[in-house]
Amino acid sequence: MSKPERKKRTVRDTVFRISGLLVIVASFVLALLLMDFQAFRQNPLPIPDNGLRLVVEPGSGLKSIARRLEQQQVLSKPVYLVVLARYLRLDARIKAGEFQLQPGITPERLLRQLTEGKVVQHTITLIEGETFAQMMQRVSTDPVLVHKLESTDAETVMSAIGYPGLHPEGRFLPETYHFPRGTSDVDYLRRAFLEMEAFLQESWQQRDKDLPLKTSYDALILASIVEKETGVVEERPMIAGVFVRRLRKGMKLQTDPTVIYGMGDSYQGDIRYRDLRRDTPYNTYTRYGLPPTPIAMPGKDAILAALHPASGDALYFVARGDGSHKFSSTLKQHNSAVDRYQRKR
Repeated sequence: MSKPERKKRTVRDTVFRISGLLVIVASFVLALLLMDFQAFRQNPLPIPDNGLRLVVEPGSGLKSIARRLEQQQVLSKPVYLVVLARYLRLDARIKAGEFQLQPGITPERLLRQLTEGKVVQHTITLIEGETFAQMMQRVSTDPVLVHKLESTDAETVMSAIGYPGLHPEGRFLPETYHFPRGTSDVDYLRRAFLEMEAFLQESWQQRDKDLPLKTSYDALILASIVEKETGVVEERPMIAGVFVRRLRKGMKLQTDPTVIYGMGDSYQGDIRYRDLRRDTPYNTYTRYGLPPTPIAMPGKDAILAALHPASGDALYFVARGDGSHKFSSTLKQHNSAVDRYQRKR
């Protein structure tokens, strides 16, 4: 073998040895990477004991989510999360929203959570007996809702939810409503309005016969008065029974909550004799029948009481001072009850 041939063979052998070494090193590195990747995939992420709130904005890509988790010291190798998502074919299915990450969650479980759309639910409770103004104060100051309403006045709100011209008092069902971050105040209020409409109409179809109520709206008005008169659930059908019998007999309802509502901002905590004598559309001491609108948000129990009032002959009731009421059939009995429970005689 000539010298040039030996030199070529030496170079070729050297290249083969180096190539073989590189293959071994690459295989070793790849094996380490695979082991590291598998460990990343299976091991829990370092989530704080109280959990971690992650907000994914609409249009956010997985890379930006991974970088944010790296900044929060949840991921040390954010690229692994991107690779895992592509391997599981989840990278294009990430949903926007607010997610609560719990301790012990693995990267794969994290990706599943982001694609399943199980977002954090926030709540606002509309309280029975509150007025429209009180409800709007609660809604307009909520820190999670997206506030789109330009004003909280009745006309603006009812137009925004798609029911312009309707009086808003009493038309929103008191409940605890759950909603995800990103929900607008308009969507929230429309939902509460439609919940009330659905419950009221269904209940109206199942009402007692021969009620002195012409429409479901009349029932809503009466229910709002029942709601304001007592917080004792068991008494509501009895209170409703008194008002139904008064309506049948053509008697004035003579209920203080309607007077208070008609006084508006001038009410300072006490009803004086002149307040009972001052005529307003809501003064049931000076006017017969129901007031023109509800005076508060009635709950389901009050609505059902108005549509299924208790039978009996009571035409009067007075507060005992402990939240309950004393019912009477005659004015003489009622005056005695007033002396006992109100005048302390």
